[in-house]
Amino acid sequence: MKLLVLAAGYATRLYPLTLNQPKPLLPVAGKPMIDHVIEKFDHCPEVDEIFVVTNNKFAGHFASWSKEASSNHRGRRIRIFNDRTTSDADKLGAIGDIHFVVQESGLDDELVIVAGDNLFSGSLEHYVDEALEKGVLIGVYDVKNLDEIKKYNNITMDPSGRVTSFEEKPKEPRSTVTAIALYHYPRSTLPLIRQYIAEKNNPDQPGRLVQWMYPRQPVFTYLITGIWMDIGSRETYDEANKIFAGLAKS
Repeated sequence: MKLLVLAAGYATRLYPLTLNQPKPLLPVAGKPMIDHVIEKFDHCPEVDEIFVVTNNKFAGHFASWSKEASSNHRGRRIRIFNDRTTSDADKLGAIGDIHFVVQESGLDDELVIVAGDNLFSGSLEHYVDEALEKGVLIGVYDVKNLDEIKKYNNITMDPSGRVTSFEEKPKEPRSTVTAIALYHYPRSTLPLIRQYIAEKNNPDQPGRLVQWMYPRQPVFTYLITGIWMDIGSRETYDEANKIFAGLAKS
């Protein structure tokens, strides 16, 4: 199983912090954000290699980070993929980057995908086990607020946890549950990623792939507990530093 960390964005909303530093390498509670993300999978022996997809502007930053990062994550090999884009104007988009890595690596394995700027306080101890059992498995989080959910996507599920509807930024949400940037795609579904891109669907926002896939393939959900933060602004970044510094002390 491969773990793919999405880290090819330019994070212009965090300027000047991210003008010359990629967002996932910004420190949170004393260590790079991306290390917080990857360590959630350090307990998973199934994950034998870590892929990080980034852009031409920041590929060198991640190459430097990876020299020490491997030893921090049980000695797993870390491969950096440069999607060769240089700005928001020519970026591939999150799904475009997933497709790029699948093609570039010749991937023929189980794939877990996580955003390099999503932080979790809870455990993902059973995520991989459930993924191997259920197939396509997406992380979901209950924001517990119908107004708040309008900023994200909105999903509904049947009693087995299978996705029954998915809508980006709903005007009239049907639940308070959102799909977050945590996905497992079995080897058997990799051709669907290629099909999605070949059909020229929107290559940005990884949730769009789920929205396209769930009518074609069973998609199941995994509830994330504890704190979940999508670091998209200076305010959320500062808040994350406070929260995770506090958790480190507790």
